[in-house]
Amino acid sequence: MMEDASQPDGPTRAGFCAIIGAPNAGKSTLVNELTGSKVSIVSHKVQTTRARIRAIVMEGNAQIVLVDTPGIFTPRRALDRAMVANAWGGAGDADAVVLLVDGRPGLTPEAKEIIAHLAQTRTRPILAINKIDLMPRERLLDVAAEFNGTCPFERTFMVSALTGSGTQDLLTYLARKMPEGPWLYPADQVADVQLRFMAAEMTREVIYARLHEELPYASTVETESWEEQKNGSVKIGQVIYVQRDSQKAIVLGKGGQTIKLLGQKAREEMERQFGRKVHLFLFVKVRENWADDKERLRNMGLDV
Repeated sequence: MMEDASQPDGPTRAGFCAIIGAPNAGKSTLVNELTGSKVSIVSHKVQTTRARIRAIVMEGNAQIVLVDTPGIFTPRRALDRAMVANAWGGAGDADAVVLLVDGRPGLTPEAKEIIAHLAQTRTRPILAINKIDLMPRERLLDVAAEFNGTCPFERTFMVSALTGSGTQDLLTYLARKMPEGPWLYPADQVADVQLRFMAAEMTREVIYARLHEELPYASTVETESWEEQKNGSVKIGQVIYVQRDSQKAIVLGKGGQTIKLLGQKAREEMERQFGRKVHLFLFVKVRENWADDKERLRNMGLDV
């Protein structure tokens, strides 16, 4: 990341790159690797990215605004439909589109459906085959040929978002694709998502990590208050919304022990990311149909 936020000498480039793919393809991990900062929630659970998160990465004189979209899947609830609509919206508005796929299973029916949809958008995507660190070398070329036989991809990259292998080549290529023009954001700005939203995402990630078996997709987190303190610390109040009283009991835990642990872990993560002291206060509320509440989805940054 460049330290000087002013425009450099010589021509600059700036543009948007959408990263799309099936759930658990590794999109958020790739965004975090390219930016060198934790901007997107990363979880072993699929469908964790609910809104398009813009992350900013500098490569030479180019500024690339990465749009980390929700995984594309068959929607059922209003939340699901909004997530999928956001994913395709991110692709349609971008200067470059990267289709990220988990290379291990090869060309799945899910991947074929996404490629067919991309063909309708008249977008010539870039293919990034992910998780190559978990694949035998002799399998890589076969997978690449399999995918390129279905779509005229502009370029194919072999990457491991987890280890960083191959990601610099992808980044260099994306930088050259950005149109000439002034930077859209200061060079030292990591993401244009609000800090409140990032804080909510951090707490949500902790909940997924700790309660993924007991609480599958039944919760969301909202930052209701953000108070700057005179000593440089921040006081944050958040509400964890669940759908049933039984789920509220799970989040609270016996004698409030679970929510105390969740708050401790989330606070530690926020202090690492924000570089300041955080006073975090968590509350749990039951809202049965939050996943179909259009106003709540808008508050989460989703287009409804």
